[in-house]
Amino acid sequence: MSTPTARSVALELIGRVIDDGAYSNRLMPSLLARSGLDARDRAFATELAFGTLRRRLVLDASIERVANRPLDKVTPPEARNALRLGAYQLSVGVAPHAAVSATVDRRLASAPIAPPAGAGVDAIAARTGMRPWAIEELQRLVGDDAERAAAALASRGPLSIRVVGGAAALAAVRGELEAAGVTVTASSLHDGCLILEEAGDPRALPGFTEGRWTVQDQASAFVVEALGPEPRDRVYDACAAPGGKALFAVERVGPEGAVLATDVSPRRVRLIAESAARLRAAPWLLAHDAARPAVAGSFDRVLVDAPCSGLGSARRRPELLWRVPKERVSALAARQLAIVTAAEGALAAGGRLVYAVCTFTRGETDAVCDALLRTRPALRPVATDGPDGPAERHRLWPHRHGCDGMFVAAFERAS
Repeated sequence: MSTPTARSVALELIGRVIDDGAYSNRLMPSLLARSGLDARDRAFATELAFGTLRRRLVLDASIERVANRPLDKVTPPEARNALRLGAYQLSVGVAPHAAVSATVDRRLASAPIAPPAGAGVDAIAARTGMRPWAIEELQRLVGDDAERAAAALASRGPLSIRVVGGAAALAAVRGELEAAGVTVTASSLHDGCLILEEAGDPRALPGFTEGRWTVQDQASAFVVEALGPEPRDRVYDACAAPGGKALFAVERVGPEGAVLATDVSPRRVRLIAESAARLRAAPWLLAHDAARPAVAGSFDRVLVDAPCSGLGSARRRPELLWRVPKERVSALAARQLAIVTAAEGALAAGGRLVYAVCTFTRGETDAVCDALLRTRPALRPVATDGPDGPAERHRLWPHRHGCDGMFVAAFERAS
């Protein structure tokens, strides 16, 4: 077998994400771990793979125009992905050195295609790599800011971490990271988070192995703040994997509180257990279908971070820019409503429920909340603090708040 290179690792990831439906953020760490590449080549492989996935739609259009045939007619699939990777390398000024794409590469290099001008949906989609239907959603939500929002979602996000243990621990961790040569800035959204630039593999940084901090976007930490767990509270996290919010809640409720973290997948519940062991946290864990819950009792706080189209997390999973078809949104919304409706049954009188999704489509956000209020008259919206002031529903954006895209709505049950 040939020795892995940055390019071969990138090609494997691209193929498994595009052709097999894998998730880039889950697969890449295992591919790199077994590659034997040094830190520099690992970073290069990640840039090649994620950059190609991020620009897939743009690259495909460019290749088809010079190849004079649809890309899906190019066989085998490995050849299509080599073309994509070669086109991406050309677009960032790196010679691809791939015989399978030499002819197309020469045509692309000699006649590069300029991004289309104009403010239309298709032009913005072509410039950003996001599906036109998603651009239309953005235009309805943020108007003239739609392209800025799409471009931010299509960019690579910095690493966000949440430090365990309060202000003193935060200062200590920041000092150790800076001493290790990492550029660190304070989070503008959550005072327990730090933003790390060009940090490399987070598992190799000071404090990770010891459980002093965990990788968590500041938007995710914001969700827990909106939930507001307090010491001694009982918390039910209905869709908890990979566990960042549930483990933050464990810290907030303290040793006399309790957090039940559940997920439909036993494998993903094991991921929560692994993170909990590293952070020395002890949530209760359960694998079940949250739409048909195996949960009894009443909880002071209930969190539903529902499965969704994921468009708001495209900075870290670039395939989400193009993977989800518009037709799937209604099915996702129905699933979300089923989960949050079932979870509401576990909420104590006077308790708070938070519904969150890392997306922005109206069908998965406002429409779900409106339907929940129609079917559960004991619930009432409640305002929580946010970066734009108190609100019953918050929309977080990378181009405005520097975090992943997130929708967060809070409700309380009448006493």
